[in-house]
Amino acid sequence: MNAIEYSIDNGGGNNSADARPGDLDQLRPLPRISIHAFCETDAMQRLMERCGQDRRMAKVSLRITGGSVAAAANMFASVSTPNLIILETATEPTALLAELAPLAEVCDPSTKVVIIGRHNDIALYRELIRNGISEYMVAPVGMADILAAVSAIFVDPEAEPLGRSLAFIGAKGGCGSSVIAHNCAWGISNLFSTETILADLDLPYGTANIDFDQDPAQGIAEAVSSPDRLDEVYLDRLLTKCSEHLSMLSAPSMLDRAYDFEAGAFQPILEILQRSAPVSVLDVPHAWSDWTRSVLSEADEVVITAVPDLANLRNAKNLLDALKKLRPNDRAPHLVLNQVGMPKRPEIAPNEFCESLEIEAAAIIQFDAVIFGNASNSGRMIAEIDRKSPAAETFSQLAHLLTGRATVKKARKAGLQKVLAKLGRK
Repeated sequence: MNAIEYSIDNGGGNNSADARPGDLDQLRPLPRISIHAFCETDAMQRLMERCGQDRRMAKVSLRITGGSVAAAANMFASVSTPNLIILETATEPTALLAELAPLAEVCDPSTKVVIIGRHNDIALYRELIRNGISEYMVAPVGMADILAAVSAIFVDPEAEPLGRSLAFIGAKGGCGSSVIAHNCAWGISNLFSTETILADLDLPYGTANIDFDQDPAQGIAEAVSSPDRLDEVYLDRLLTKCSEHLSMLSAPSMLDRAYDFEAGAFQPILEILQRSAPVSVLDVPHAWSDWTRSVLSEADEVVITAVPDLANLRNAKNLLDALKKLRPNDRAPHLVLNQVGMPKRPEIAPNEFCESLEIEAAAIIQFDAVIFGNASNSGRMIAEIDRKSPAAETFSQLAHLLTGRATVKKARKAGLQKVLAKLGRK
């Protein structure tokens, strides 16, 4: 068992196995490692199962076994040890080192060991570290404690911080998810002078090139088809500059071939984007496939755009339920209600729509054919057409919310309080 240098709060972990999303936000995805956890209690086994479901563990091979330190020693006497062994034990401090001795004899020199014990004993902690244990944690621990401990061992503390990825998807085709994604990307880059990359993942029908009045020769298609070549230099060649701080990875928007991808096809792109810019905005097409599920499960934030009608309500409910299972330890997706108040169109009142989903809307955007049509036809963003318009203000608020610069407790109604109040009474 190999000793490493680290710091630990020996006062114990969380009092609950539940992790708040904010506790996990700063943790990087773990590398491709193998972990074997030996759990003496059902609670610890359930906690490790929850850890295995977290998106930061997507590359980790995790095995969970009910058993003690002795069970681990017996198992690894005949098989090679993984990169990390996590041991839960209730053994008294005076007997713990003796219990660990048979395991130490069969462990590979490179294997790390984390122990979760019951005794808050600083002398025990020092003795364990002196004997090569990577970390000693005092129960009860939470999921954030486990992931942080593993991250401290296997993630380079000197590595550059990863940028945040924001995935936008529509509950139904034509609800305006792409327009909202493009305006938010422009707003983040412009308001905060933050380098932002917009990736249009709708290869056959993407509209980012039209919305920004660009006609690049290459973009996302080259990136996804050449994962072996993909690095910061190659990415820079594929990017198109849209403004001072905004670059775009455009879609070919052509039907010359089929665009069928495996589940992990976009993972190398997402990783390089996170290393290349503080914010990457992912315009995800309205589709449900292995690769879209993978992209949505790995993004830091998800934004669902919906129009207030019955089909959108059903689809939004299904999306929220599916993403809750895919992202059990992350914040719920943000909901944007778009095209509200379209003349002569029956619609569900925004408050009723949100109540049915048991979620508050992050933004409510009024139907405005003139400003959105002018922006689309001229290849400009809403704030470039009229920065004082209610829609421009809403996009500014969304940019603040998605980058963590503000917390929006109630839906932003883009100056429509009176109109929406009337709609809600109908």
